[in-house]
Amino acid sequence: MSEAGGRTPRVPAAPPPRVLHFVTGGFSGGATQVAIQLVNAGRDSGKVQPLLVLRRKRRTDPARIAELETAGVPLRVVPGWSHAATILALVRLCREFRPDVLVAHGFSEHLWGRYAGLLAGVPHLVHVEHNTRERYTRWRLAQTRWLGARSSRIVGCSEGVRQVLLDMGMPPRRTIAISNGIRVEPFADADAMPAPARIHGIVMVSRLSKQKDHPTLLRAVALLRDRGLAPPVLLAGAGKARHRRPLEALAAELGLQQQVRFLGLCRNVPELLMTHRIAVLSTHYEGMPLALIEGMAAGCAVAASAVPGVREVIEDGVDGLLVPEADPVALADALERLLRDDALAARLGARAREVAMTEYARERMNARYEALFLEIAAQPAFR
Repeated sequence: MSEAGGRTPRVPAAPPPRVLHFVTGGFSGGATQVAIQLVNAGRDSGKVQPLLVLRRKRRTDPARIAELETAGVPLRVVPGWSHAATILALVRLCREFRPDVLVAHGFSEHLWGRYAGLLAGVPHLVHVEHNTRERYTRWRLAQTRWLGARSSRIVGCSEGVRQVLLDMGMPPRRTIAISNGIRVEPFADADAMPAPARIHGIVMVSRLSKQKDHPTLLRAVALLRDRGLAPPVLLAGAGKARHRRPLEALAAELGLQQQVRFLGLCRNVPELLMTHRIAVLSTHYEGMPLALIEGMAAGCAVAASAVPGVREVIEDGVDGLLVPEADPVALADALERLLRDDALAARLGARAREVAMTEYARERMNARYEALFLEIAAQPAFR
């Protein structure tokens, strides 16, 4: 009771902290998908007030923007024709939205996003690195270190990425790892398709780019043909013509036109994976490969390049097979084992599915990021 004998006034609850996620609008990699998922998770939980900000790229698809808006994703788009235009527009948006935390995802957006956050006086900046290898010049590395000293947290999307960040000179006490996660619901029926009943085929889900090593997979498939094996191969993923044309030419040179299909952007990836025996990720470098984890969740037997980011997901011989990077013979050997040995494919696929469903569900990723945002938002501004 108050001194006047009435009820003590109820103190209104503090509003949830505002969290702005800034990321490329190219829609070509995992960074954008993770940012979208974290915004959706924040919106659904109500513990934070999220906003997704996309940096417009020449290849930004207006239909994808419309899909997000129709789905109710809180979304803004800033220009991307120059770094200065991006920063100035984001500064104005920050002054309007007044975020407590600005999360800048990926290279080089983590630079422009944090510069804008500093100029706008955002209390807390977070840098999320999504790959183990990026185009860092000495100048951009110097900028990253300068910004790192002014950021509340630097997050690697895997332990491998965190180690790369530490090697770059990021502050150890504020550099952490939070693994990426996937939506597991689309793979709920995977157990209904045991390995022997699946198409004895290979699926690789990946954009066509320099990072991904489709040529090694194509050469491995040609070696399999010489060993009497001709599995269908589905390459699901979009990419620029300058990346696709050489791959199509290589497939023709190897005589694989009837065996290999370039599907482009696919909206039925879970179905493709759950009806085929093998999922492959042939790659030169990764952060935390969502497509590989989806293959695991689908119950596929997986074979992947033994690069950082992949090695911490796959335990060789337990839940998949690892092969040396850019080694078509080793990849052909692994694929032959999975195609010829039903028991091995079934065992690896079952274990891979168990790992994906328990360790890499998006709910786990969402919870860790949300706890991070709530923790730092409750602290004084970091400078």
